Amino acid sequence: MKKKTGIKPVVENRKARHEYHIEETYEAGLALVGTEVKSLRNGKANLQDAYAIVKSGEVWVNNFHISPYEQGNQFNHDPKRPKKLLLHKNEIRKLLSMQKEKGYTLIPLKIFFKHGLAKMDLAVAVGKKLYDKRQDMSNRDAKRDLERAIKNKGRED
Repeated sequence: MKKKTGIKPVVENRKARHEYHIEETYEAGLALVGTEVKSLRNGKANLQDAYAIVKSGEVWVNNFHISPYEQGNQFNHDPKRPKKLLLHKNEIRKLLSMQKEKGYTLIPLKIFFKHGLAKMDLAVAVGKKLYDKRQDMSNRDAKRDLERAIKNKGRED
């Protein structure tokens, strides 16, 4: 089990765990320009429809929106430009083989800063069916009801 480092995410894709079964996660660096980093530090980004692909031995994130920096000038970045992920070659090979398998997709889970560098948690995931989502919701509701009943049991005495 990995030890929690307490790094607070700048941006998080909350819908990803609801929409997909997460198989594996990878920590990847992000190749960004200066105004993107400044905008990201302000929390002006959106991972909602973002996905990653392996193309010619490199991993790219598409549809990852980073808003233009307010104090930026004519050198401001394009908000939807594809961003390159920095991974080791053996990790890229593994991601490529998993991407070729039917049903697997690469989904960004969260963006955070570690030692001053922008990082992304990238997940290898399989899309959930509607009945899987309903099952997860009913399990979550049952767990919440059980915890509420246990909490209230101590108060009745």
